[in-house]
Amino acid sequence: MSRPRKYKRVYCVPNNNVFGSLNSINNDDFIIMLVEEFETIRLIDWEGLTQEECAQEMNVARATVQKLYQDARTKLANSLVNGLLLKVEGGNYELHENASRFYKGQGCRQQRFHHRGRRPFDGPGRGRHRFNK
Repeated sequence: MSRPRKYKRVYCVPNNNVFGSLNSINNDDFIIMLVEEFETIRLIDWEGLTQEECAQEMNVARATVQKLYQDARTKLANSLVNGLLLKVEGGNYELHENASRFYKGQGCRQQRFHHRGRRPFDGPGRGRHRFNK
C-alpha cells in the first residue's frame, strides 16, 4: 500500500497565474508551475526565508521544499531563456486560513472568494486542493 500524499500548506494562490514574454510567437507552448512550487519561490526568494523556515511554513520536510524549489527554478529559467509562457496551477496543497498575514493585509484572491462562499479554482485541470477551514 502506498503512502498517502501530504498536502502542502499554501498561503495564497497568485492573483496572476500566467507569466511570460509579451512578444511570444507561440502561445500554445507553456510550462506549468505547481502552486506549491510558486509558494517556495515566494517564501524563499521574496520573503527571504531559509529552506528550513519555508518547510515549517508549508508543513513539509526540508527535503520536499528543496525539491520543489529546484523544480520551480528550473521551470522559471526555462521560461525566461526559451521565451515560453509560465502558468501557475494545479498541485496538492491546502489553502491556509491565515493568508491576510501576507500580501500586506489584503489577503489573496482565493481567500477573498472563499470567504464569499465561492471557490473559483475548482475547475478541471486545477489540481487537488482542500481548504483549511
